[in-house]
Amino acid sequence: MFLLAKIVHIASILTSICLFLLRAVWMIESSTRLQQRWVRIVPHLVDTVLFVSGVSLILLTGSYPLPGWLIAKLTGLVVYIVLGSLALRRAPSQDLRIISLVGALMAVCYVVMVALTRSALLGMA
Repeated sequence: MFLLAKIVHIASILTSICLFLLRAVWMIESSTRLQQRWVRIVPHLVDTVLFVSGVSLILLTGSYPLPGWLIAKLTGLVVYIVLGSLALRRAPSQDLRIISLVGALMAVCYVVMVALTRSALLGMA
C-alpha cells in the first residue's frame, strides 16, 4: 500500500507542476486557453489527489507528530500555493505576476529538495 501511495504522490506532483508551468506560459502569453473549463477543473482534481496521497503517506508511515522536514515541506507548499495563485490570477499587474511566478517556482523547488533530502536546511546543517 505504501508503494502505491508513493507512486500516486510522485505522479500527482509531476502532473501538478507540469500543469502549473503550462498555465504560467499561457498567463505570460495572455492566452484565452486559461479560460477553458478543463484548465480550471483538472488542476484542482490533481491537487486533491496529491493532498490525499500525501496524507496517506503520513498515516502509513506513522509520521506523527510531524518531523521538522515535513513541516518545512508543508510550509513551502503553502508559500507555493499563495505565490502560484498570485502568479496565475490574483496579482494586479503582469510584472507582479512574473515576480510571483519566479517565487512560486523557487518555493516548489525548495519543497522537492526538502522531500528528497528530508532536511529543512537541505542538508546544509
